Amino acid sequence: MSTTMSSTISFSIGTLINKPNSNFTLRSSFLGPPPKLHLKTTSSKVTMSVEAGIGLMATKLGMMSFFEADGKVVPVTVVGFKEGNIVTQVKTQATDGYDAVQVGYRRVRDRKLTKPEMGHLEKAGAIPMRHLQEFRLQSVEGFEANQKLVLEELFKEGDLVDVSGTTIGKGFQGGIKRHHFKRGLMTHGSKSHRALGSIGAGTTPGRVYKGKKMPGRMGGTKRKIRKLRIVKIDKELNVVMIKGALPGKPGNLLRITPAKIVGLNIPKN
Repeated sequence: MSTTMSSTISFSIGTLINKPNSNFTLRSSFLGPPPKLHLKTTSSKVTMSVEAGIGLMATKLGMMSFFEADGKVVPVTVVGFKEGNIVTQVKTQATDGYDAVQVGYRRVRDRKLTKPEMGHLEKAGAIPMRHLQEFRLQSVEGFEANQKLVLEELFKEGDLVDVSGTTIGKGFQGGIKRHHFKRGLMTHGSKSHRALGSIGAGTTPGRVYKGKKMPGRMGGTKRKIRKLRIVKIDKELNVVMIKGALPGKPGNLLRITPAKIVGLNIPKN
């Protein structure tokens, strides 16, 4: 077996010496074809998710029970709207490289903002607002600076919405509260009650796997809940009732957008 490989290599070298400019290949059962190089081109362009439509920012007020017309009791979250939801900037493909609408929410005093923030809002002719968020859209036609977004024009009762916000921060918690682990025996001489237990993986690999469920900081992260139904819109109180629970505690900032339904309001690609 070694003789066959050596003769093949020597013949190829001899061919190279006699004909320096000729192309040659090593033909042997031990040497396969040269590997193909697959080059992956990486683009520096940042891609962001496109919303199904323009949305609003709101404030969580709390939860209650709502009685529907047929007598069914529905748990709802009451969401209120303070002064704001005004278009502060319209970004286009020509000026910024993508289409988006920047919206401001919740009026504050001038001294609460920095001079660059005040200059940005004065350029749009808007009032001082604390929160600024972008809604990336497929088209920004019909939007202009200092345009006020009205709840009744964007949503109606029965619509499905996606609501995102910051969850309640619970600080540093153990495995039982954070990951719903079971505790050990409290009697019969057990000395392991709420301890995590073994976390190692033995000699191989001799380390703790990444992503291991362990004690750590719980809550205080961004969370989106999709496809929630709008039960009631009260124009007099300027509140909307959404079925189910929403992230955060009362007073938390929420972002409400039309629910994404592939093939209906967003393309399949």
